[in-house]
Amino acid sequence: MTDGGRRQPRAFIGSFTAAGGLGVLTAAVDEDSGTLTVLSASDGVPDPSYLALSSDGDVLYAVSETAEGAVAAYRVTGAKPELAGPPVPVGGSGPTHLSLFDGHVLTANYGSGSVSAVPLRADGSLADAPSDVFTHTGSGPHSPRQQSPHAHQVQPDPRGRWAVSVDLGTDSVRVYALNGGAFALHREIALRPGSGPRHLAFHPRGEHAYVLNELAPTVTVCRWDAADGALRPFGETPVLPGSPGGDAFPSGIVVSPDGRFVWTAVRGQDVLSVLALDGEELRLVATVPCGGSWPRAIALHPSGRHLYVANERSGDVTWFAVDPATGMLRKGGSLDVPAASCVIFG
Repeated sequence: MTDGGRRQPRAFIGSFTAAGGLGVLTAAVDEDSGTLTVLSASDGVPDPSYLALSSDGDVLYAVSETAEGAVAAYRVTGAKPELAGPPVPVGGSGPTHLSLFDGHVLTANYGSGSVSAVPLRADGSLADAPSDVFTHTGSGPHSPRQQSPHAHQVQPDPRGRWAVSVDLGTDSVRVYALNGGAFALHREIALRPGSGPRHLAFHPRGEHAYVLNELAPTVTVCRWDAADGALRPFGETPVLPGSPGGDAFPSGIVVSPDGRFVWTAVRGQDVLSVLALDGEELRLVATVPCGGSWPRAIALHPSGRHLYVANERSGDVTWFAVDPATGMLRKGGSLDVPAASCVIFG
């Protein structure tokens, strides 16, 4: 998949096969218009709802968001993703997110409220079992969503020193080191009870982080001390202009490459929220229809010129042109993707 020695721009799209999705789709990306064109599909893993790419772009990793819970690796150097071995059980149920950290694939296991570390072999394939599974404890006031832990995301901090996990069920963010493949809990940071944190995005300068809350449609603004591995919440900003008249479940959050804007998606209201940085504070600028129904995840093209939305229930990925001066979004087009769940680029 190269053009004169240059790798063609690609998008990888995850989907829920149990709801009619096609598995992992590979698409060509027109960097001027944002248009996606499907190149191939691979359905070898059930419900590959979230994806991550190796630093060299040669291996794609996918969770299998099932009750048993697994992670899989694909070779993506050819025309179609090819499994690099059988899926590996993660020792937790319902993994919803994964990332690469310190020679491991980390998964956040929503159903069991745990995080797992699966070692990587030298060729990028997966070891046969996790090196560690760390189960969270605690609960929150929202019934029934917070009766137990529900880890929803795990990712490295910008310096690659810490692993940071967001738990919707316990209203907290945990910071870990990984010592010899084992999680070492460094801190647990409490957020507002009942907020239901889902995903976190770091500012490009690495000094702030923004936690998107699913059970209260807000973003918690935090300072991040990379040396100390400390997250310090200090503000909370609504992502909707008023009290919603129905379901409002925020899902995805991204920050612009220049750090001036933050975008979120809100399921139920089916909108994208445009927020601007005002000093350390966030300010809601506008909301824009997401182009479909139930926007599960959003992703910004590395150029910062286009924002992509995986609309799960309407079965499409819709893209928007980004105004670099205002952060506002203008719909460009869409691609039919049944049960779409995430988009990444590489």
